[in-house]
Amino acid sequence: MWGIELQRHEDLTLARQIYQTLRVQMTAGQLQPGDVLPATRELARQLAVSRNTVYEAYEMLSAEGYIVSRPGSKTRVAPGLKLEQPPLAVETAPQLQPAYSYKADFKTGQPDLRCFPKHLWLQLLRRAAEQAPAAEWGYTGPAGLPALRAEIASWLLRSRGLTVLSQNIFVTAGATQALHLLAELLCVEGREIIVEDPCHSGMLRVLEQHGGHIRPVPVDHQGLQTENLHGKQACAVYVTPSHQFPLGGILPAGRRTELIRFARENDLYLIEDDYDSEFRYSGPPVAPLCSMDPARVIYVGTFSKILFPALRIGYVILPPDLHSSWRQLRTYADVQNPPFEQAALAEYLRTRKLDRHVQQMRRIYGHRRQVLLHTAAGLFGNTWQAWGDAAGLHLALEFPGRRFDQDFARHCKEKGIRITPVEQHSICKGRHLAKLLLGYGHLDASEIISGIRLLHDHIQKQV
Repeated sequence: MWGIELQRHEDLTLARQIYQTLRVQMTAGQLQPGDVLPATRELARQLAVSRNTVYEAYEMLSAEGYIVSRPGSKTRVAPGLKLEQPPLAVETAPQLQPAYSYKADFKTGQPDLRCFPKHLWLQLLRRAAEQAPAAEWGYTGPAGLPALRAEIASWLLRSRGLTVLSQNIFVTAGATQALHLLAELLCVEGREIIVEDPCHSGMLRVLEQHGGHIRPVPVDHQGLQTENLHGKQACAVYVTPSHQFPLGGILPAGRRTELIRFARENDLYLIEDDYDSEFRYSGPPVAPLCSMDPARVIYVGTFSKILFPALRIGYVILPPDLHSSWRQLRTYADVQNPPFEQAALAEYLRTRKLDRHVQQMRRIYGHRRQVLLHTAAGLFGNTWQAWGDAAGLHLALEFPGRRFDQDFARHCKEKGIRITPVEQHSICKGRHLAKLLLGYGHLDASEIISGIRLLHDHIQKQV
């Protein structure tokens, strides 16, 4: 009746089904402006439903302006409802990529989630939610929970020797969000962002998305080659001085001084991405560049690689003159991080459980690094060399005379090996074709050994 076919066993209510059917008929022109709809009692009888059901459907149509109804008069279709039907789009089924299972997975930047104390974390998270005051169930502001900011300041003093005021620390949803906001904050039309070459391709895309004109500066064993800094067209410099990604060098004091001098002379900020320097195996973590000039250096840190990637908590240390702009940008981006995870992390820091976890993982990762180097030496002999400092969750290996490009990576994948050529992170192509990146943090010793053997066999077949 009236083209209404009710599905009485669907989740959609009968009133909603009546409303949707009549609405479609009105916008398709099947019901014309001024056409009279049956009375609620009559339509209810025809559809074998209660009068209240039809009344509810009419109420929805009336509230949205599809029908006009006045006391003592009939219910009619409102004018101006007809829509021209667009061409029927041909829907193509999405090509779902099956989860790929690698025999050897040397993905970079991945901590070992098997070692994370999940039970303890869940206890802290539940306690944080239970004990949170009512105010923390609302918006707590774009800077982050004061307790977490204070604990991050204490953590930086213990782990880096960096003295920082908690009011200069702003909590972020990971380092990637921090870079998005900084690019929005610092990018000036017509000016350049100086970046290391090679650098993390994902971070490079973030800067490009915000309209930054990229000027690459090459790196060597010691990081950014500051002698290549020149000109007054830059608005920011993105740098990883404590463990250059991907080649692993530590920026020495002379270059750090030159970099800060360049920032002062050209009135720009240095973005220091300290993504994994907690895991250094031949001494304490390197002092941040930020400690040399906190007015010119914006420090970006993250807990994702220390704990687990899904945590999505990072932080920035901002010079005071950027606080107001940052608060405004963060407010209109996503306002804040979830408060309960912030509170749980603050307690994890306060009780020094994070310190102990990092110490434990530093030993584990350091051993795995040695297993990788020892296995590579046994299989490849003296045909390769390692780049960078003994730190982080990956190694850069150079095989002089070899060529590792995207075709090589694709062939490795076909053989069940995930590996990243340094060329993938290079801006100026062709300079680092002989280098490979091997992530090892998430692999145990047996997985590393079997993976290097597979890689060795595959490389030998490419000769």
